[in-house]
Order: sequence, then C-alpha cells, then structure tokens
Amino acid sequence: MHDVADLAGVSQATVSLVLNGVANSRISKATRRRVQEAAETLGYRRGQVHPLPADRTRIIGLFIDEATTTPMLGPLLEGARDEAALQDVAVAVFFTGGTQALEQAALDMLLAQNALGVIYSTLITREVTVPEYFSRLPLVLLNCYERKVRFPSAVPGDMVGGYIATETLIRAGHRRIAHLAGEHIVEAAVHREKGFRKAMERHGIPVDERLVTLGGWSIAAGRERALTLLSQPERPSAIFCYCDRMAMGCYEAAHLLGLSIPEDLSVIGFDDEDISAGLNPPLSTMVLPHDEMARWAVGQLLDDFEGLDADERLQKLKIECQFVDRESIRPPKA
Repeated sequence: MHDVADLAGVSQATVSLVLNGVANSRISKATRRRVQEAAETLGYRRGQVHPLPADRTRIIGLFIDEATTTPMLGPLLEGARDEAALQDVAVAVFFTGGTQALEQAALDMLLAQNALGVIYSTLITREVTVPEYFSRLPLVLLNCYERKVRFPSAVPGDMVGGYIATETLIRAGHRRIAHLAGEHIVEAAVHREKGFRKAMERHGIPVDERLVTLGGWSIAAGRERALTLLSQPERPSAIFCYCDRMAMGCYEAAHLLGLSIPEDLSVIGFDDEDISAGLNPPLSTMVLPHDEMARWAVGQLLDDFEGLDADERLQKLKIECQFVDRESIRPPKA
C-alpha cells in the first residue's frame, strides 16, 4: 500500500479507502482512478502469498457466535472469503450460537478434513474465553480477544474512532458537543465515549454532562434522546452518536423541531451502515474495519505455516476506524 500511495501521489489512508471500496466525497473520481491505475501497474493484490503444506485441505473454518441482520456480518464474511481466495483457500462458515455441542461437531469435521485452521469470531466486540478444544487447530480471534493473550486477535480501534469523530467536530469549530452514548454493557460504547472525552480534554473543552446521555442503539432511542437535548435553552451545535441508527434518530428529531442539518446542527455517526450515504444530507460517519480485520485474521492464520515464533504472532491488534466525510458537518452559526 505504501508503494501504491507513492506512485499515485496520495496518502496510505486514501489508498485504503479506494481499494476497500469506501464511499468518500473527499476523494475525486480522478484520484480514485489514479490509485486504481497505480495498483494495477504495481500488480498489487490484497494479501501476501503464503506457502501452504500439501497435506492440508485448503479450508478454513470461520466460527460465528450468532447470525443476525447486523450490517457488520457482511464485511466479516466477505473479507475472510476474499483474502482466503487469493490463496486458493475456501472458508466454511459455522453459526454455532456459542453452543458447545455445535462447536465440537464442526471442529471434528474440520479435523477429519485436516483443515488449515479456525477463525473464532463474535459479532459484538468483547472479551471471550475460548474453549480448550479449539486449540487442536491453529486459531485466530476475530472481533474478540482473551484477557490472557493465547492467540492472535483483531478488534476495532473504537476509542481512537470516538476520538477522531469528536475531534472532527471540534476542528469544524464546535464547542458545545453532545454525545449519544450506547449501553455501557457494550464494550464499544464504553470505548467510544472514552474517545469522546479524551478529545474534549485534549482540546481544553469541558464536557457538559447534561449533553452526555446513556443507553440505546436504535433509531427510536436516538430520536427520543436528541429531542430532549435539542429542546434545551442552550442546545448543542453538534452531536456525536454511538452508532448510525442513533444518528438517524437525530435527523428525525431535528426535522420535528424545525432544525436543519448541517446548518443548525452537525451530526456524526459510527458504523457506516449502507443507509447512511442515502440520508438527506448524507451522514458523516466512522467505518468499522471488519473487512480489513477479517483479511488480517486469514493472513495471520496462514502465517502459522511459515515457521514464525509464537511471540511474533501473539498480539491483540486494534485496527483503525476510517472517517468518511459526507455532508452532515458544518461550522456552527456565529
């Protein structure tokens, strides 16, 4: 990616956004074309080639704790599938619900086929305790981690993402910034709020605790809480939302109160759900790096066959969330 960035004359962040297919209004069509041409010129392809043993079946088992309609599932599956395909490796997906009997049955199948290994993943970022029977095959954790690092793991950098989201509003000139936080039982919500507070502190802006509200993740929760915040005599000029769905609720609340986004209120979300780009105006947000995390997990798993020391592989990696600048942020009115 560094070579592609140098040849195209852009930053590595721009290369990442273009090659990951992230919609971003800051990147012109000409720049996108330049990045794509540079990648083609250099013969760039995602992921390195791994030498794999001939006696192994070229299959990886991807275990997921639940199957829901969350938008996070698609990038996990697609990232793992696409990266594995570069090595002519197939990905077998098992939705187990965390049930021991189902996990063991699927693992026995992979062992019987002499598969390459297992990716153990959760849809919600959290700490896990991996059952011992998984250690019978090479293992990487995806979107989860163990307190004692026994296996390589990748999670989103939610705290840094919260910091970047808040700092974006601050750099636009906002000082009275609200935060619609998520449920504190969700680790991502805690970390995004910490990022919010760190950014405010770093820029010397006191946090008005009346503008920090806890609980919820839905459109309805965002609408209800935004209505309360925006009905105050001194309403916030900007709101950082725990997730895009809460940001959609903010849009509804602003409309009900006759406020215009971004003229009267700037809003930034988190997750980059598909509908975010279709809002009026399109929502600025943070992209969860699930595609990149899944690709990294596949690469780490295949690294197991390259004779690396355990210390070289054992790590808890936090992958940065990219900011997507659309049209929902503007400097506050004078």
